[in-house]
Amino acid sequence: MAVTIDVWRITGQSQIDSYVGRWAELAVVLVNALAVDHAQGRTRPLPATAPERLAALEPALADWRERHPRAPGDGGPPDTGPPDTGRLAEAAMALRPAFLAGPYAGVAELNALLVRHGAVPNLHGEPPVLAFHAVEADVAGAMAADAGTALAMVIGVGQGERLASCQATGCEMVFFDVTRNASRRFCGLACQNRAKAAAYRARRAGPAKKSTT
Repeated sequence: MAVTIDVWRITGQSQIDSYVGRWAELAVVLVNALAVDHAQGRTRPLPATAPERLAALEPALADWRERHPRAPGDGGPPDTGPPDTGRLAEAAMALRPAFLAGPYAGVAELNALLVRHGAVPNLHGEPPVLAFHAVEADVAGAMAADAGTALAMVIGVGQGERLASCQATGCEMVFFDVTRNASRRFCGLACQNRAKAAAYRARRAGPAKKSTT
């Protein structure tokens, strides 16, 4: 007998559940912080040292710790200090292709990441909390496994077009599109305004006028 599972809806459209959406947003943060060197029309160096990467990830890490409180024996990843930012940077590079255009973009990289970080559904804590990492995973491994699994699930339910990158010139920031028709084109308002201004200037310039004699 076939079993049908209703899925979560984003703005009225069939989509994944909110828990997966949250970890997909974590993937967005990791990629934009550690794997994108062109943002909002400017070139920026990727953070190259552990302190630089920690600074770029601080908001994401604060959110992670809030959602993963530690208690003796809760089965969560140990939080004994700063995470391995080098491994997180590698994970961000592996996650980024999933946001690029094209059929099955990033699938091979995601599969390799899931194997490398031992991604596995896991319940731990009281009350039980669902995660996609092994019980013994450290923070870096858990974040990579959770983010990678979320993107794989988005792609696996046929919503891969919602993983996108900014279409404004000079910007490679990525985002998780939750609009009704997956119609979002820009990472944010700044790039949207830049694109509109460029289009306006192009219209004003118009075709070259013929000289008259």
